[in-house]
Amino acid sequence: MVDCSYCQRPAELVGGSVVYPHRLDGSLAAKKFWICAPCNAWVGCHPGTTNPLGRLANAELRRAKQAAHAVFDPLWEAKMRRDGCKKHVARGAAYRWLSEQLGTPFEETHIGMFDVEQCQRVVEVCVKIYDAAKRKKDEDMLEGVRKERVA
Repeated sequence: MVDCSYCQRPAELVGGSVVYPHRLDGSLAAKKFWICAPCNAWVGCHPGTTNPLGRLANAELRRAKQAAHAVFDPLWEAKMRRDGCKKHVARGAAYRWLSEQLGTPFEETHIGMFDVEQCQRVVEVCVKIYDAAKRKKDEDMLEGVRKERVA
C-alpha cells in the first residue's frame, strides 16, 4: 500500500488510462500508477510491478521533477556516450556525484523521491556544470583564435 504524501490517505492503484485518458495511442494504458485523486497526485510503478518509482507528486512537484530530469539526465547520457558504459553504471555514477553536490546520502538521492526544493537544487547544481562546460568551450575557442592569429 502507498500513502499520499500530501493527505496521508491510501493511494489507489490504477491503470495508465486513468491518469492519462487523453493518450489515445494506448502506450500508457498497460502501465500501473498509484494515484490520490483528491490531491491530483500520482506516481508510476516500476515495469511489471506495483512498486512506485518515487513519491506521489502533485502538479507543482511533477513540473519540478521534469525540470530536474531535463538537466540531470543529459549528464549521465553523455557519460554513456563518452565512456561507452551501460545505463545503470552511468546513472549510478551521476547519482553518486549528485549526492555529493547535494550533501545527501547516496541511498536517498533520487529525483523520484525528491520534493520541490530538492528538485530546484538539482537544477542549480546541474546548470553550474553546464555553465562551467560552456565557459571552458568558449575559452578553448578563444585560445584557438589566438593561436591562429600568431601563426
